[in-house]
Formats: sequence, C-alpha cells, structure tokens
Amino acid sequence: MAGRFDDIPATALAWHRAGKGAVLATVVQTWGSAPRPVGSQLVVSGAAEIEGSVSGGCVEGAVVVEAQEALAAGESRVLTYGVSDDTAFAVGLACGGTIRVLVEPVGAAIPEALLAELVEKRAARVPVAYVVDTATWQRRLADSTAFPERFRADRSGFEADGHTFVAVHNPPLRMIVVGAVHIAQALVPMARMAGYDPVIIDPRGAFAAEHRFPGEDIREDYPDEVIPQVGLDARTAVVTLSHDPKIDDPAIEAALGSEVFYLGCLGSTRTHGKRVDRLRARGFSDDQIARIHAPVGLDIGARSPSEIAVSVLAEVTQRLRQG
Repeated sequence: MAGRFDDIPATALAWHRAGKGAVLATVVQTWGSAPRPVGSQLVVSGAAEIEGSVSGGCVEGAVVVEAQEALAAGESRVLTYGVSDDTAFAVGLACGGTIRVLVEPVGAAIPEALLAELVEKRAARVPVAYVVDTATWQRRLADSTAFPERFRADRSGFEADGHTFVAVHNPPLRMIVVGAVHIAQALVPMARMAGYDPVIIDPRGAFAAEHRFPGEDIREDYPDEVIPQVGLDARTAVVTLSHDPKIDDPAIEAALGSEVFYLGCLGSTRTHGKRVDRLRARGFSDDQIARIHAPVGLDIGARSPSEIAVSVLAEVTQRLRQG
C-alpha cells in the first residue's frame, strides 16, 4: 500500500519541467474552524489540473482561477477566503472559518533549483523548512535547527514579524511493528488512519502473511536484516509485540541506538525486568533503557488485542505531541 505522504512539491516540479506550468498554493494562516490546517498544499497546472487541497473543496475553484492569473503574471499573491457556516457544514465542519492562501508560480516566483532541492530532501527523509518572506518575496530552505519548536510540533506558520512564513516539511511518520500478532492486526490499520506508514517485521511466515495485513508492507525476516534497509529516524515509532527475545531484542537494540521518538515493548513488568537485564549485559546504559515504554501503551485497563492497540497508539500520539 502506498504511503500517505502528499508529494505536492514533486508534482509541481514535474509539471513545471514538463512545460505545463505549475503554481503552488499553501494555506499560511487560519481562523475559526478552517477546513485544512496551515501548511496544506494544492498544485495547479496551466491547464487547471489540480492535486492536493487547501480547503476540502470550499474555495478550490477560486484558488485555481487566482493561480492561473498568478501564473500568467509571474507573481506571487496572498489570498484571504471566508468559509461560511453553510459551506463549512457541507464539508463536515460544525462552523465556518477564514483561511489565507499563498499562491506561488514555479519558475517565475519559486526558483526551480530551490524547489528541486526541497523535493530531493523530502525524498531523502531530511527535515526541511521552506521559508518565504512575503514582504520581500525572498525564499530559502532551512534545516530543523533553525526552527526546532516548529519541527517538534510539526507546525507551519508565520513568525512573530508577521511576514516570514515557515512551511515545515517533516518526513512522513512511520511505525515499525515487530511481531505480526493479533495486536498488530488491530494496530496497523489504526496507525495508518492516524497518518503513519507502517512496516511489519516478523520472520515467521504463518504470522507475516498477506491475508492478515492486506496491502501492507510486510517483511518476513528478522529485524536486524530489515531495519538497516528501512532506517530509523526521529519521525519513526518502534513497537515490539512478538514476545520472543530473538525477534524483539534486535529491534530494541537498533531503536535504542537511533533517534526514534517512541519505543514501546509488549510484556509484563517481570518480562521487562528480564529484558532490562539482557540489555545491560549488552552494554546499554540505564538512561538508554529508560527510553523504553514497557509495558507498552497507556494504562487504560486494556484487555483485548484491539484495546491494547488503542492504548499503544494513544501513547505513541502522546509522545509525539507532548515530547
């Protein structure tokens, strides 16, 4: 199954290079119950083809018209739209809101080389910010150290000066699930709905079967073979569920040596105690071991596999959003 990483910048670059013309429209500010969050993007071609969304359908038509005018003029512009209560209700919102949309023609406004660098960094899972000064229309890319709080919170927006807009391009969230057990069967679809690209690892063919995880990325191998191929970074959560140290431990050790934002391991307090002893024997410090969430998941009294999956995803979300 394909990931949910909306690659609008790559589409814009491809359309521009194909001579079709391309305009990027980005939500830069919202008030009230806006349909799409800040940072949401739409790309419009010279022939009015579109990919993505800035309003869930409320004002797309108007943005397309403005985008084509901007393409013809070769100039950027910032648009403001109010979404009425009636229109908002039609797209599933309780009340209306207001959005500001930045419209930028590729080539005339966004340099092709800058957009190509952005696309390259996104493809390589490198966190990057696209920064545009709407007062001078100067543009640049910045790394995560320039806006650490924005990257941690995954929050695009204007800086305090009111004219510098920072679009955060974090790599898509991933969840490495070790052990294709019943809990995983409930957790994987939940994680995908929450915006994660799951990877399921289990060397046991009876568990790592397509019919148990239709359309998902299943690796029938041990974690120490798979994880170097997949890679671990600060946008990755690792959950071990196999209950077999031969399968779980290599994944845990790899996660402890990486920047993953979450590591959770199934097992009782007694089981975790034995796990801690094994890790200490392997040279891991108490500070490293303290990164492990075990028993995995928030303590909500979960019993069934589905309830445990809910508790796991809740804890992963808490860690992601609260740090």
